[in-house]
Amino acid sequence: MSNRPFRFKKFDVHHDKCAMKVGTDGVLLGALSGEKPHYSKILEIGLGTGLVSLMLAQRFEKAYIQGVEIDFDAFEQANQNARSSPWFDRLSFEHEDFNEFFQNYEERFDLIVSNPPYFASHLKSPNAKRNLALHTDSLSFEALLKGVNQLLSEKGEFWVILPEYETNIVTDMAVDMGFFLRISIEIKDSMEKTILRKISSFTKNRNEILNKSLSIKELNGEYSNDYKNLLKDFLIIF
Repeated sequence: MSNRPFRFKKFDVHHDKCAMKVGTDGVLLGALSGEKPHYSKILEIGLGTGLVSLMLAQRFEKAYIQGVEIDFDAFEQANQNARSSPWFDRLSFEHEDFNEFFQNYEERFDLIVSNPPYFASHLKSPNAKRNLALHTDSLSFEALLKGVNQLLSEKGEFWVILPEYETNIVTDMAVDMGFFLRISIEIKDSMEKTILRKISSFTKNRNEILNKSLSIKELNGEYSNDYKNLLKDFLIIF
């Protein structure tokens, strides 16, 4: 496998050691998460390559960003990517199971983001690391939300990207735990296509719900202006 990194405008992401490579889900989560102009402490649950944390470091110049990753190779690669970035002094990653991390961590975060595993009943791959990244055996939705509830500040935001079906499950569970849906963003390949993913933001305070949508491409197959404007500070092709 090639060791060539995925090049962004201000940083590179090596992903040869990670089961989950750089992809649209992570790029969109990194570009869309966060409703406020400034944050002080940010947590990413499930680092993978560290892409989302790097994007958040670029967007929020005063934020200190922590990440937790259960897979050692992914953790090592995220650290490699962080060390070679312009924001290495604001990035700190832990190799730990989030189920243990949230029980032993006392500080609070004003922004928490996650692109979590979501396969519960699908057939597993022979690749154990890919299973770890994709299947909820390692981190259930209930455990994820329980940890977020403990670590999120009273005025903080939790952003998560999932397929539509799993989004509905997480939303119901989050509401039962006392969270409120703040923002829901439907991601489609184009306007006429079905929903690929949903990005949701939850808070501990009741607010008006904002429903948004983003089409990656126009009907003619070209990237949409919304998509290009969203990622123009990151992707070299824009």
